[in-house]
Amino acid sequence: MKLTVIGCWGGYPAKNEATSGYLLEYGEYRVLLDCGSGVLAQLQNHLEPENLDAIVLSHYDADHVADIGVLQHALLIKQFQGSAKKTTPIYGHDLDAAAFAKLDFREVTKGIAYNQEKPVQVGPLTFTFLRTKHPVPCFAMRIEVDGKSIVYTGDSSYFEELAEFAQDATILLCESNFYADMDGTAAGHMTSKEAAKIANNAGVQLLMLTHLPHFGDINKLKKEASEVFTREIAIARNGLEYQI
Repeated sequence: MKLTVIGCWGGYPAKNEATSGYLLEYGEYRVLLDCGSGVLAQLQNHLEPENLDAIVLSHYDADHVADIGVLQHALLIKQFQGSAKKTTPIYGHDLDAAAFAKLDFREVTKGIAYNQEKPVQVGPLTFTFLRTKHPVPCFAMRIEVDGKSIVYTGDSSYFEELAEFAQDATILLCESNFYADMDGTAAGHMTSKEAAKIANNAGVQLLMLTHLPHFGDINKLKKEASEVFTREIAIARNGLEYQI
């Protein structure tokens, strides 16, 4: 399984970059996790949009779904050109009925609802979900195949169940929108040390900090996290790849 960071910024994209978007590849199967602002432009550095097999959304905040509409139109144009011949599934929760309804677009995309009650098979990948602590409904996701696992927190403030959900994951893709001396609870976000605490308690192999803040020294996030988590730590960046 290969993970490629397409976008990693919180709130809005940095210049020439993108907010939340992560490409997973397993063999010839390709899944996009979230589709924030700027993701479609960056995604095309790696593959054509019609070659996506599925999209899975953590929630419907704009920095996680802003490019869904333009992706749908890209796929529509590709259908007119004859290069896109399938309906692409978009998995999302249906706790926001209006947002979920927008996942259906002509014959181009089809919304499929998930919840945390049972796993969902997305091609060869098994997804399980956990509702997070965020002002709007949001779900962390655990993706498993061949005994390897990636856990993506989506957006959340700290809560202990995230460590249980991420137990023994190969990669924990964890939001860190705040520095250690801040409190992101009201905003529904975590600090670097809270992300590290989850990684440490879960015994993950790699902690990747993402959903990055637009202020301060980003490298400080890694330094702060390393005071709690002593295994490998990476700061997400556009184009960063990991093969597991």
